[in-house]
Amino acid sequence: MAEHRHTRDDRRPDGRDTRWTGHRAERRDQVLTAALTVIGREGTTFSVAAIGAEAGMPRSVVYRIFRSREDLDEQIRARITDDLMAALSPALDPKGTIRESIEHAAATYAGWVALHPELYRFLGTGSPAVTGTRTAIALHLAVLLDRYAERFLDGEQAPPGFQLNLAFGMVGLVDGVVNQWAAHPGPRSSLDDLTRFLGDALWGMLAGSTTRLGIKLDPDQPIDLT
Repeated sequence: MAEHRHTRDDRRPDGRDTRWTGHRAERRDQVLTAALTVIGREGTTFSVAAIGAEAGMPRSVVYRIFRSREDLDEQIRARITDDLMAALSPALDPKGTIRESIEHAAATYAGWVALHPELYRFLGTGSPAVTGTRTAIALHLAVLLDRYAERFLDGEQAPPGFQLNLAFGMVGLVDGVVNQWAAHPGPRSSLDDLTRFLGDALWGMLAGSTTRLGIKLDPDQPIDLT
């Protein structure tokens, strides 16, 4: 009988494998945290060497952790969107009146952008991380709209795609307005005026669209999705 010789492929990972995986993940997190600090301080024209210096490691080590500069940039964008969603997610759980919920979500998003202008600028528009985040927000909003439609239409169905169209329209409106506001830091409205504009515009889109379904919403109506 031939003797079976164990190879690395048929052995369980040893402690060194596990430790290396954990160490690599820790260093990746360290680099991404440093990257956000550097971008916030220096803007979007940063170098990998600057990130490495902030993280306390040589540039060459950074490139051993990430496949390429493109991979690093995309991972940074993913970390930025994670931070944005951590701030925004509670505001996407509506409370109070319809008007208060809309204004709170708009104020939270615009406030984050105002607080982190360089991080927002680095996000850009074509990144998979950015596109995925925008889609996730719109889908979450579509679910809320669907629950409202069921209640106010007395069991009838809204036109196919209505909730998705409205949700993506509202997200696109906010995205377009905030992009323009962030890109022109000179002669622009105050953050408070921007927030009020977004609240009014979102309410106008919501009220106008639902009126076509025979629903007349009161902006001061308490939200109750229980």
